[in-house]
Order: sequence, then structure tokens, then C-alpha cells
Amino acid sequence: MSLPLLDFVLANYKNFNARATRDALLAYWRHIERGGKMFWALAGAMSSAQLGITLAPAIRAGLIHGLSVTGANLEESLFRLVAHSHYRDFPEYRYFTKDDDTRILEARMRRVTDTSIPEDEAFRAVEEHILPMWRGATERGERRFWHEFFYDLVQELPLAKHEGSPDECWLLAAAQRRLPIVVPGYEDSTFGNILAGYVKTGEVSPSIARSGVEYMAAFYDQYAALSQGEGVGFFQIGGGIAGDFPICVVPSTKYDLQRESKPWAYFCQISDSTTSYGSYSGATPNEKITWDKLTRDTPMFVIESDATIVAPLILRALIECAEHPEEANRRIAAATR
Repeated sequence: MSLPLLDFVLANYKNFNARATRDALLAYWRHIERGGKMFWALAGAMSSAQLGITLAPAIRAGLIHGLSVTGANLEESLFRLVAHSHYRDFPEYRYFTKDDDTRILEARMRRVTDTSIPEDEAFRAVEEHILPMWRGATERGERRFWHEFFYDLVQELPLAKHEGSPDECWLLAAAQRRLPIVVPGYEDSTFGNILAGYVKTGEVSPSIARSGVEYMAAFYDQYAALSQGEGVGFFQIGGGIAGDFPICVVPSTKYDLQRESKPWAYFCQISDSTTSYGSYSGATPNEKITWDKLTRDTPMFVIESDATIVAPLILRALIECAEHPEEANRRIAAATR
């Protein structure tokens, strides 16, 4: 039986960040095996980097049970679905001049490191579909969470509009499973800006999009449900608001609601940000103990590496474990005894 990624990690990942990757993977799998759940936080440009290739199958395999994402990651998963063939890659971006990037601007492309999002085929094409939803919500006096507009849109798009593979769209996989999701700070995204423009011109009401405070108010109950039984772990890519917003639900429940709350059952962060002065991205997990987000007993892992390399490897190995649990457990036991 072939479990190539799991075998590779078990055979080769012995020390340093490789060991942290292996240990985080095995602890993740053990938590799932015991009936636990896992919550993911996505910062950075993970959707533009096509993390959906492995993230979407992992969602469908029952390995991910909730998400916190930036507004950019939310919309860019949809962009990859509707405009994939119009993206352009720039592998030589490190050597670009200002004139090179100006030419990219004039071609109506928006560069994200070594790839680019097409203005017309992505932003404006999606705008045509979401604007009627916003106008309808305004007319009905309806208020919705930011992701709910995108959950409906990604499922209503006709197949003829798919340029990318729907099997690789994590937004579609999450919408189909109705995963709980929070999108803190969604105003800081292209479609947050687009909504603001329509609010300024009076075409839509700002009240149609529920606030970040309302996201947290709803997340209290979502977290309580997720943390039943073996509890829910926290798997974080990058730092910033995508990570800090949801992890605060535990201390907020305890100190602001004066209710008991089960602590996070696992913590892993993939980041290339080193520990520095006041950096959330570079903060070590121990610091979170002082904020009552984690405890001294929480399994904690920090993988200081590029998430575009590490996360797909972990996800693919986890999918192998989910597909062949008995064989995976046998190989893990043999490798770690």
C-alpha cells in the first residue's frame, strides 16, 4: 500500500524544522484519531499560492472543521476558480525594476510575489455576481456575515464559469460542508474596498455586512460546539488578525462572558517570521500561555519555514492517514517505537 508522503516524513524528518513538522503532523493525526477537531487560520496569500490543491481535499476528508481567514484569502480562493487560466506567473520577480511592475499594472494584473491576479477576469467578473446580492440584501434590510455572501456565490456559479478545478477550491469545499468560518478584518480586502465604494455612492447599505464583533459573538457558541469531546486544535499559517482573532475566544469566554471554556487542544504555527520585538507572527507559543489562550499542557509546535512548502506536505500526509488509518498507524508505530 502506497503512503508516499507519510513514509517520506517518517524516514527523513528527524531534526530541526523537519522534526517539528513530523511531530506536528503525528500529533494532529492522533488528535483526529481520538475524535478531536481542528481549526485552521490562514494569513498570507495562501489562496493565490494555490493551497486549495491540498486544503480542499483535506476539508472533504474531515480533517478540518473550521477556518479563520483574511478577506483576501477568502476572495482569492474564488478568483482561482473563475480566472485560473488568466493568471500570469513571474518567476523572475526578484529582478524586476519599477518599470517592469509598471508594465504589469498597465496590463491590468495585480502581482502577488511570483504570480498575479487578473483585474478583469477575477475582480470585475466576481463583482458582476456579488453586486446583485449586495443590492438585494440592501433592499430586504438583510444583514449577513461576510463569508455567507461568498458561500452562496461559489455554490451558485454555473460550471461554465469554472476555469480552475472545483476540486481545488477550498472555499467551495468549506461551503458545501457549511464549515464555521470567521473573516476578521474583511474590510482590508479588495471586495471590502469594492463594498465601501458602493456604500459611498449610496448603492448599497453598509449594514448588510455584519461586523467583526458580531463574528466573535457568534464564534463563542461555535467554539463551544467544536470543543466538545476531545477538543479542538488550532493550526495557524502566518500571524496577524487571522490567527489572533479566533484564538482569543478562549480567554474572552472566560473573562468577558464569565463562563468555563475548554482550552485549545493543540497548537501549531507555520511561519517564517522570527521572534522579534512585539511581533505577533514571531511570538512563541509560550507567550500565549500568559494570555490564557494556551496552557502548559497544550501540545505546541512551531515550524519556522515557508508554509507553501510545509502545509501541502502535512495535508497530503494527513489525507493518506485518513484514507488508510490502520496502515498509517502501523507505519507510525514502527517508525517511532
